[in-house]
Amino acid sequence: MGHHGWQGNPPRSEEEARQRIIAAATACVERHGSAKTTLSDVASELGVTRQTVYRYYPSLADLLGAVARAGLDDFVDRMERHLATCTTPAEAAVESVVFAIQAIPGERFIGGLLQAGEADVFSRGVTSSMAVSVGADILRRVPVQWSEIGVADGELEGLAEILMRLFVSFLQYPPDPPRSEDELRVLLRRWLEPALHG
Repeated sequence: MGHHGWQGNPPRSEEEARQRIIAAATACVERHGSAKTTLSDVASELGVTRQTVYRYYPSLADLLGAVARAGLDDFVDRMERHLATCTTPAEAAVESVVFAIQAIPGERFIGGLLQAGEADVFSRGVTSSMAVSVGADILRRVPVQWSEIGVADGELEGLAEILMRLFVSFLQYPPDPPRSEDELRVLLRRWLEPALHG
Protein backbone atom coordinates (compact mmCIF):
# COMPACT_ATOMS: atom_id res chain seq x y z
CA MET A 1 0.00 0.00 0.00
CA GLY A 2 3.01 2.28 0.10
CA HIS A 3 2.29 3.65 3.59
CA HIS A 4 5.06 5.74 5.08
CA GLY A 5 5.26 6.63 8.70
CA TRP A 6 2.63 4.97 10.85
CA GLN A 7 5.30 4.99 13.59
CA GLY A 8 7.12 2.19 11.79
CA ASN A 9 4.09 -0.11 11.82
CA PRO A 10 2.09 0.34 8.60
CA PRO A 11 -1.46 -1.05 8.53
CA ARG A 12 -2.00 -4.40 6.79
CA SER A 13 -5.24 -3.34 5.11
CA GLU A 14 -7.32 -0.31 4.17
CA GLU A 15 -9.79 -1.24 6.93
CA GLU A 16 -7.04 -1.33 9.56
CA ALA A 17 -5.83 2.07 8.35
CA ARG A 18 -9.33 3.52 8.79
CA GLN A 19 -9.66 1.99 12.25
CA ARG A 20 -6.31 3.44 13.31
CA ILE A 21 -7.21 6.87 11.96
CA ILE A 22 -10.51 6.80 13.89
CA ALA A 23 -8.68 5.69 17.06
CA ALA A 24 -6.17 8.53 16.65
CA ALA A 25 -8.95 11.05 16.01
CA THR A 26 -10.78 9.76 19.08
CA ALA A 27 -7.64 10.31 21.19
CA CYS A 28 -7.30 13.84 19.79
CA VAL A 29 -10.96 14.65 20.51
CA GLU A 30 -10.51 13.38 24.08
CA ARG A 31 -7.41 15.52 24.49
CA HIS A 32 -8.39 18.74 22.69
CA GLY A 33 -12.17 18.56 22.20
CA SER A 34 -13.79 18.28 18.78
CA ALA A 35 -13.76 22.04 18.15
CA LYS A 36 -9.96 22.21 18.47
CA THR A 37 -9.04 18.91 16.83
CA THR A 38 -7.42 19.28 13.39
CA LEU A 39 -6.37 16.86 10.69
CA SER A 40 -2.78 17.83 11.50
CA ASP A 41 -3.31 16.66 15.09
CA VAL A 42 -4.62 13.31 13.87
CA ALA A 43 -1.79 12.89 11.36
CA SER A 44 0.77 13.70 14.04
CA GLU A 45 -0.83 11.20 16.43
CA LEU A 46 -0.43 8.51 13.75
CA GLY A 47 3.01 9.52 12.53
CA VAL A 48 1.74 10.14 8.98
CA THR A 49 1.18 13.15 6.73
CA ARG A 50 -2.11 15.02 6.47
CA GLN A 51 -2.35 13.77 2.87
CA THR A 52 -2.42 10.19 4.19
CA VAL A 53 -5.40 11.02 6.42
CA TYR A 54 -7.08 12.81 3.50
CA ARG A 55 -6.86 9.63 1.42
CA TYR A 56 -9.27 7.95 3.84
CA TYR A 57 -11.34 10.92 5.07
CA PRO A 58 -11.60 13.81 2.61
CA SER A 59 -12.51 16.36 5.29
CA LEU A 60 -12.38 16.90 9.02
CA ALA A 61 -16.19 16.73 9.10
CA ASP A 62 -16.07 13.25 7.52
CA LEU A 63 -13.51 12.10 10.06
CA LEU A 64 -15.39 13.54 13.05
CA GLY A 65 -18.56 11.94 11.72
CA ALA A 66 -16.76 8.58 11.68
CA VAL A 67 -15.66 9.15 15.29
CA ALA A 68 -19.27 9.90 16.27
CA ARG A 69 -20.55 6.77 14.50
CA ALA A 70 -17.93 4.67 16.28
CA GLY A 71 -19.35 5.89 19.60
CA LEU A 72 -22.91 5.15 18.54
CA ASP A 73 -23.06 1.48 19.60
CA ASP A 74 -22.89 2.21 23.33
CA PHE A 75 -25.50 4.95 22.96
CA VAL A 76 -27.85 2.57 21.11
CA ASP A 77 -27.43 -0.11 23.80
CA ARG A 78 -28.31 2.35 26.55
CA MET A 79 -31.33 3.67 24.65
CA GLU A 80 -32.61 0.12 24.15
CA ARG A 81 -32.29 -0.55 27.89
CA HIS A 82 -34.17 2.70 28.64
CA LEU A 83 -37.00 1.78 26.27
CA ALA A 84 -37.26 -1.83 27.51
CA THR A 85 -39.74 -0.79 30.21
CA CYS A 86 -42.12 1.01 27.82
CA THR A 87 -45.56 -0.60 27.57
CA THR A 88 -47.25 1.44 24.81
CA PRO A 89 -46.13 2.73 21.41
CA ALA A 90 -46.76 6.32 22.50
CA GLU A 91 -44.61 5.87 25.61
CA ALA A 92 -41.82 4.34 23.50
CA ALA A 93 -41.90 7.29 21.08
CA VAL A 94 -41.91 9.90 23.85
CA GLU A 95 -39.18 8.18 25.85
CA SER A 96 -36.93 7.75 22.79
CA VAL A 97 -36.98 11.51 22.23
CA VAL A 98 -36.55 12.32 25.94
CA PHE A 99 -33.64 9.89 26.24
CA ALA A 100 -31.88 11.32 23.18
CA ILE A 101 -32.32 14.94 24.28
CA GLN A 102 -31.05 14.19 27.79
CA ALA A 103 -28.22 11.81 26.82
CA ILE A 104 -26.66 13.26 23.68
CA PRO A 105 -25.24 16.47 25.22
CA GLY A 106 -23.28 14.28 27.66
CA GLU A 107 -22.03 11.88 25.00
CA ARG A 108 -18.27 12.11 24.74
CA PHE A 109 -18.23 12.19 20.95
CA ILE A 110 -21.77 12.55 19.60
CA GLY A 111 -22.63 15.27 22.11
CA GLY A 112 -19.23 16.88 21.80
CA LEU A 113 -19.62 17.26 18.05
CA LEU A 114 -23.09 18.70 18.47
CA GLN A 115 -22.09 21.22 21.11
CA ALA A 116 -18.88 22.26 19.39
CA GLY A 117 -20.59 23.80 16.40
CA GLU A 118 -20.27 20.63 14.35
CA ALA A 119 -24.03 20.02 14.55
CA ASP A 120 -24.20 19.65 10.78
CA VAL A 121 -22.09 16.48 11.06
CA PHE A 122 -24.63 14.87 13.35
CA SER A 123 -27.79 16.25 11.77
CA ARG A 124 -26.81 15.21 8.23
CA GLY A 125 -26.05 11.72 9.48
CA VAL A 126 -29.22 11.43 11.54
CA THR A 127 -31.38 11.28 8.43
CA SER A 128 -29.14 8.92 6.48
CA SER A 129 -30.65 5.57 5.52
CA MET A 130 -28.21 3.84 7.89
CA ALA A 131 -29.22 6.01 10.88
CA VAL A 132 -32.93 5.64 10.14
CA SER A 133 -32.48 1.87 9.86
CA VAL A 134 -30.73 1.80 13.26
CA GLY A 135 -33.57 3.86 14.75
CA ALA A 136 -36.19 1.51 13.27
CA ASP A 137 -34.33 -1.52 14.66
CA ILE A 138 -34.40 0.07 18.12
CA LEU A 139 -38.17 0.59 17.81
CA ARG A 140 -38.61 -3.04 16.70
CA ARG A 141 -36.90 -4.25 19.87
CA VAL A 142 -39.14 -2.22 22.18
CA PRO A 143 -41.64 -4.63 23.79
CA VAL A 144 -44.76 -2.95 22.35
CA GLN A 145 -47.16 -4.01 19.60
CA TRP A 146 -46.84 -1.39 16.89
CA SER A 147 -49.37 -3.28 14.76
CA GLU A 148 -52.08 -2.64 17.39
CA ILE A 149 -52.06 1.03 16.46
CA GLY A 150 -51.85 0.35 12.73
CA VAL A 151 -48.09 0.83 12.29
CA ALA A 152 -46.71 -1.88 10.01
CA ASP A 153 -43.15 -3.11 10.45
CA GLY A 154 -42.08 -1.42 7.21
CA GLU A 155 -43.37 1.92 8.49
CA LEU A 156 -41.04 2.02 11.50
CA GLU A 157 -38.33 3.67 9.37
CA GLY A 158 -40.69 6.61 8.83
CA LEU A 159 -41.50 6.87 12.53
CA ALA A 160 -37.79 6.63 13.41
CA GLU A 161 -36.98 9.46 11.00
CA ILE A 162 -39.68 11.72 12.48
CA LEU A 163 -38.46 11.04 16.04
CA MET A 164 -34.84 11.67 15.03
CA ARG A 165 -35.71 14.93 13.32
CA LEU A 166 -37.60 15.94 16.45
CA PHE A 167 -34.77 15.35 18.91
CA VAL A 168 -32.17 16.96 16.62
CA SER A 169 -34.40 20.05 16.43
CA PHE A 170 -34.63 20.23 20.24
CA LEU A 171 -30.85 19.83 20.53
CA GLN A 172 -29.99 22.42 17.92
CA TYR A 173 -32.62 24.94 19.05
CA PRO A 174 -33.23 24.37 22.78
CA PRO A 175 -36.24 26.09 24.35
CA ASP A 176 -35.76 29.33 26.23
CA PRO A 177 -36.29 29.09 29.14
CA PRO A 178 -35.10 25.46 29.30
CA ARG A 179 -37.64 22.72 30.07
CA SER A 180 -37.12 20.12 32.77
CA GLU A 181 -37.27 16.45 31.78
CA ASP A 182 -40.81 16.23 33.19
CA GLU A 183 -41.91 19.34 31.29
CA LEU A 184 -40.46 17.89 28.12
CA ARG A 185 -42.41 14.64 28.66
CA VAL A 186 -45.65 16.59 29.15
CA LEU A 187 -45.09 18.49 25.88
CA LEU A 188 -44.20 15.36 23.91
CA ARG A 189 -47.09 13.32 25.34
CA ARG A 190 -49.57 16.05 24.46
CA TRP A 191 -48.60 16.04 20.79
CA LEU A 192 -47.25 12.53 20.13
CA GLU A 193 -49.70 10.37 22.08
CA PRO A 194 -52.79 11.30 20.00
CA ALA A 195 -50.93 10.31 16.82
CA LEU A 196 -49.89 6.95 18.31
CA HIS A 197 -53.13 5.71 19.80
CA GLY A 198 -54.40 4.04 16.63
